[in-house]
Amino acid sequence: MDWRDRIVSNPDILVGKPCVKGTRLSVELILGWLAQGWTHEMVLASYPQLGRDDILAALGFAAEKLREESYALLDREAA
Repeated sequence: MDWRDRIVSNPDILVGKPCVKGTRLSVELILGWLAQGWTHEMVLASYPQLGRDDILAALGFAAEKLREESYALLDREAA
């Protein structure tokens, strides 16, 4: 499954944030739920318009975008 089939960006929807096609649910929002400990099942139960492949597409999109960038993490104690 290619995330490009499910994740879209439209400047008229959520100011162009990447979203699941046909929804106003952003990749950022889905990743935030997962980071807070939501399971895939919890996301799907709360948002029945999403499918398992939509969640996987959001994760795939994020993974690919992170591979394309370089990051320097700050030491929290030094900040």
